Amino acid sequence: MKEIEKLKQQGWEIHLNDTGKSYSHEEFVKYAKDVDGIIIGVDIADREMLKGCKNLKAIAKYGVGVDNIDLDTAKELGIKISRTVGSNSVSVAEHTIALMFACAKRIVDGAINVKNGKWNKNYEIELMGKKIGIIGFGNIGRHVGRLAQGIGMNVCAYDVFPINEKYAKEHNIQICLLDELVRTSDVITIHTPLTSETKDMINAERLKEMKTTAIVINAARGGIINEADLYEALVNKEIFASGFDVFSTEPPKTDEKLLRLDNFILTPHAASKTLEADMNTIKMSITNLITDIEG
Repeated sequence: MKEIEKLKQQGWEIHLNDTGKSYSHEEFVKYAKDVDGIIIGVDIADREMLKGCKNLKAIAKYGVGVDNIDLDTAKELGIKISRTVGSNSVSVAEHTIALMFACAKRIVDGAINVKNGKWNKNYEIELMGKKIGIIGFGNIGRHVGRLAQGIGMNVCAYDVFPINEKYAKEHNIQICLLDELVRTSDVITIHTPLTSETKDMINAERLKEMKTTAIVINAARGGIINEADLYEALVNKEIFASGFDVFSTEPPKTDEKLLRLDNFILTPHAASKTLEADMNTIKMSITNLITDIEG
């Protein structure tokens, strides 16, 4: 990888996890304790780990969500934190649209049935002319909006931060309150970080407010949608289907009830796993790390 070679040529000593698997927390702590900088994916940088890293000056998040990093402790210790904002926005947005189509057209369920010798035809949902409600209207949310409009969907958006009204008007985006979005949208898709405010944002109460034909997508973080409540909503046909790329426990337990449902899809937190997104994120995270360490 050219970026890694450049760092080596500049005198950096690099430990690279090329196992294809995440380290255990114990392994991560062992390798991190003497470093000046870390590029971190989903590994947990908790208070104990950070306080054990005496030389650590900076952490570059390989992605956007920093819920796996103890930000308060990092600030206390003077450790700089950076994110690769926008590096994988297109990839995640495309995956979101793919999950939406898979749910609306019952693609996964239908394909599995055919492979098992069945020729069942399920009722599907058309998306053209329907409303997609986007919760979290940052880089990814805006990309999702543009893609959805390309297939003739109407877009409404909600964010805890003010949405640029000029952008919304120019791009025909309806800005709405969360309750209105939940109640009126045909597709609801989540693109917010996991915080104390967004945890269980979509719960039993809000699921009951949705249309019975609604599709719920989560390609942000597990825990924003209450999974136990979602299971009940899907079983009781309170909503049509749901597609996730994230889960509260990754990987989920093998006896997870949601995985037994025909109208629920879970992909392995892979929305950003494209060659293009990886290259963007690698370059940005390396640049962020060097900038923060070298000043």
